[in-house]
Amino acid sequence: MERKNQIKNVLNFCKISEEAKIPYRATEGSAGMDLYACMENEVTLNPGGRAFISCGIAISLPGREYVALVFARSGLSIKHGITLSNGVGVIDSDYRGEIGIGLCNLSDTSYTIKPGDRIAQLLIMKVENLPIEEVSSLDSTSRGSKGFGSTGK
Repeated sequence: MERKNQIKNVLNFCKISEEAKIPYRATEGSAGMDLYACMENEVTLNPGGRAFISCGIAISLPGREYVALVFARSGLSIKHGITLSNGVGVIDSDYRGEIGIGLCNLSDTSYTIKPGDRIAQLLIMKVENLPIEEVSSLDSTSRGSKGFGSTGK
């Protein structure tokens, strides 16, 4: 993967597989870009099953102040119970390998993923890489260490 033609603040995609589809935003207001299954054969996810699905692409983020986040597609999740096996995928700015998606079937019905299916969505966000410092205590707040459910009924 060449870096000489990369322009700052541009997201670069590289096809790992000839059949891969480059993600794009479906509308001007779309935050995410669909990621597509890139495989030779269909994969059936049985109820409770998991599978790793290749996308056939790699990315280069414009700098270390960016992260690519992979989220479930709402249609797949709501209609079919197909979601990400790791909740949210994190693609670090220095990763150059192929993007793959871990999917799981939370429904009671088998679901088949076909080559070219939209399987997840990719969002690019800025991150603040703050310096890390160990301290002996933290500042206090009115909530303090009260946990889950402590702020509501």
